[in-house]
Amino acid sequence: MSAEPKDPTARLIDTAGLAAELQAFADARDWHQYHSPKNLAMALSVEVAELVEIFQWHTEAQANAVMQSSEARHVEQELADITMYLVRLTMVLGIDLNRAVADKLVLNAQKYPPTKA
Repeated sequence: MSAEPKDPTARLIDTAGLAAELQAFADARDWHQYHSPKNLAMALSVEVAELVEIFQWHTEAQANAVMQSSEARHVEQELADITMYLVRLTMVLGIDLNRAVADKLVLNAQKYPPTKA
């Protein structure tokens, strides 16, 4: 990760294709009635907890080896779930995730300059 974002207008995260797929998926099932910010945030937290559970009680060495174990696919699936819920939540809230990430990178660079590392 670089110390300073190079171009604040760069597409750091391009979720347009995923957003379109998630919209079509929700449309086909009439799930909009369930996709409130509260429900999506709760579902997101559950998926994050499922990811944490994979690593729970592992030593650092065991946790670092998870992706070479039979749990690797499970990690991928949980990260996919997290990503889908996160993108869907940003859609419902009207948040441009790329802009939000770019803005946060600028704030982090100011808060944690390389000289403080």
